[in-house]
Amino acid sequence: MITVKKEGVILTTTDLEFENEGVLNPAVVKEGNNVYLLYRAVRKGNYSTIGYCKLDGPLKIAERLTHPFLSPQFDYEKHGMEDPRMVKMDDTYYLTYIAFDGDDALGALATSTDLKHFEKHGVIVPKLTCNEFDDLAKVNTGIIERYRRDYYAMGAVLMDKDVVFFPRRINGKLTFLHRIKPDIQIVAVDSLDELTADFWKDYFIHLTDHILLTSKYQHEINYVGGGCPPVETPHGWLVIYHGVQHFDAGYDYSACAALFELDDPKKEIARLPYPLFKPDQEYELAGDVDNVCFPTGTALFDDTLYIYYGAGDDIIACASVSLSALVTELLSYASPQSIA
Repeated sequence: MITVKKEGVILTTTDLEFENEGVLNPAVVKEGNNVYLLYRAVRKGNYSTIGYCKLDGPLKIAERLTHPFLSPQFDYEKHGMEDPRMVKMDDTYYLTYIAFDGDDALGALATSTDLKHFEKHGVIVPKLTCNEFDDLAKVNTGIIERYRRDYYAMGAVLMDKDVVFFPRRINGKLTFLHRIKPDIQIVAVDSLDELTADFWKDYFIHLTDHILLTSKYQHEINYVGGGCPPVETPHGWLVIYHGVQHFDAGYDYSACAALFELDDPKKEIARLPYPLFKPDQEYELAGDVDNVCFPTGTALFDDTLYIYYGAGDDIIACASVSLSALVTELLSYASPQSIA
């Protein structure tokens, strides 16, 4: 098994009003020796904004704002901006987050060229009722029953979350992951302008063709979801995601790892048959939600990959692993066909 080091807690709640309920699930980008965390800051009543913290190196806090860095401005996000992720492509930062209007939670996008001023582009996933989704996707007879088990209510809007961009175009296309339970799906477009109602209609009619990951092992048996932006390695895209297993006492959220082909990320090369890491520390086992390790960003220093995650759904922690050792471990589980 791969060795993962729990580096401990990075950020906790403060007495400041905007983050007095929780700090968790940060977007992460590394510039030089600095790591920037744009994290979900929750105030009482479950209203979320985006907080800001700069680290000197992977673990030492150098700067932390005492006010929200980004706040809701529009109706589609009026109840909160949640669980951000971030990549830098060329000279543009892509910040995705869950826009929560009090009823519906959907993936949204903001971009920046200076990591200071962000332009919001709104929700980029479709806003469909479960009935509409079911009507489109029902031709996918091999999988639709699994999806139907996760509908909250057939008249409600289908939750489409965990939007995570790849850090570069693949075959010239902007590529991102998103999650409609219970799987992780993938989208590739020349431009975000392509994400029209007609695009999504065709996408869901052919839903089977767009599934990246579905549950395979016991620790992820109930469902999987997006985690950190994919990390490019010579052997493939390293995707660190979250897997969920239900127990009588509740759900366990673990960090998981898989490897996908560089030029065709729909093709899985290998997947760890065990969690990369799981809740086993006090701050992970007990929190606003117990038994949670929810990875959302990474930073690479030499060969050490630092993985930042929400622990117990109310603080931010970090774990580290050798990137080369992790890829080697993953490849040991690859089928001969996948690495031919």
